[in-house]
Amino acid sequence: MRIAFAQMNSFMGAFQQNADEILKLSQEAVEKRCELIIFPELSLFGYPPGDLLERPSIVEAQNKVLEKLVKKLPKELGCLIGAVTMNEKRGKSFFNSALFIHKGKIKNNFKKQLLPVYDVFDESRHFAFGKVEKNNFKFKGKRIQVLICEDMWGWDPIHEVNPIKNIDPKDCDIIVNLSASPFTMDKKEQRLEMAQKTVKQLKAPLVYVNMVGGQDEIIFDGGSFALNKKSELIAQSSYFHADLNIVDLDLKEGGSRSVPEKDIEFIHQALVLGVRDYINKTGFKNVHLGLSGGIDSAVVACLAADAIGPQNVTTIALPTEYNSSESYDLALKLTENLGCDFFSVPINDPFKSILKSYEETFGKAEFSLMHENLQARLRGDILMMFSNQNNSLLLTTGNKSEYATGYSTLYGDMCGGLAPIADLLKNQVYDLARYYNKEYELIPQRIIDREPSAELRPNQKDSDSLPDYAILDRTVENLVCLKKKPRGDIEKWALKALFR
Repeated sequence: MRIAFAQMNSFMGAFQQNADEILKLSQEAVEKRCELIIFPELSLFGYPPGDLLERPSIVEAQNKVLEKLVKKLPKELGCLIGAVTMNEKRGKSFFNSALFIHKGKIKNNFKKQLLPVYDVFDESRHFAFGKVEKNNFKFKGKRIQVLICEDMWGWDPIHEVNPIKNIDPKDCDIIVNLSASPFTMDKKEQRLEMAQKTVKQLKAPLVYVNMVGGQDEIIFDGGSFALNKKSELIAQSSYFHADLNIVDLDLKEGGSRSVPEKDIEFIHQALVLGVRDYINKTGFKNVHLGLSGGIDSAVVACLAADAIGPQNVTTIALPTEYNSSESYDLALKLTENLGCDFFSVPINDPFKSILKSYEETFGKAEFSLMHENLQARLRGDILMMFSNQNNSLLLTTGNKSEYATGYSTLYGDMCGGLAPIADLLKNQVYDLARYYNKEYELIPQRIIDREPSAELRPNQKDSDSLPDYAILDRTVENLVCLKKKPRGDIEKWALKALFR
């Protein structure tokens, strides 16, 4: 059988737009002589649907679009499409379904069984459980077993049951998996492991099709693939890009795309995709950020320019007397390299004016954290003013190491609609800066080399308040990522900081 697998970028709730893309890709599959096309999980609705499922009228709107789509799809092509379907029985209102459409009709409605409730998932809140062993149909003389994303992950010990073990291998000629699997650094290997175990159990080739694109804080990386009966990779789709790929199971071959080789390439492509889709899907055209001359804001500026073009990015310096002239010069040089707009709004006068008003009522205050945070909050105010006036999305520039230990200012440098590097440790930020400079010096090298500082008081350095970032990163990874018990004074200090 010749199968197309359509790694598409679904827009949440944009049913007609998603249907148009499904129809276009299906027509391309016919032109490429395919017999079956597979789309990702909830490809018509978008994933994750979340609170949209609180309103049955939204699902009804999807169904109206679905009804028209079914009639328009090529009659000769079998189509597996992810959609929300109504549950006619009492209990949960809906099913997370894979619909098999052929000759202008919905022939089968396959329901997802394993409904995850960990990490970013909350599926069992709205969806009823299906039965994987029932998700089997015959097409073109082949028995096809349908799995929906998590249904293939029963091998993971977090699940009490593994529905794959309830399937009779004799009833399975081809396995297909419709997924909306979010990106993590180790997900590529994990998916392959789950798929290979499934192939070994059912003794059949497998086609895995994953969603691509950003939705809120989640990034779907694509990376769809096909395995033969020996669990060997015979087709590989792109990462971080929409892709229509084809696998011929008779010839045991398919399309093969290049895959990022290094972790930093995965991080870069994931963040660019996430930033681009967040901006586009929220309806913004332009973004801006405070550019300090430091490493974090420099990397965010580069990501934004990559995502939507430098002509749509505005950078703003907001100096006080504690900012060095070098910081300003480095920020200006970076924007010249990128081709972004650059403005400077000194905040020393409003800083002194507000401080004067405060002290007239509460008395003279020695320089302290209050003075530092006031500067950060003034910057946040001005950046939000620019946002309101220009309908521009403010990007905030904090990293995971800072946020985990409270090294940031509420209503100050935490202002913004999106924090692109909030899940990067400080040294990953440095790695990304070096990645940007691998061919030429896009980010001025001095930004990378100089000691980091918030520049909120005279001669301030991050090391005045934080451990060395190499140590801090390991601490945050142990406590936050790996959830280990604290060991040593620094980890005990950081754990207290996490829960302050």
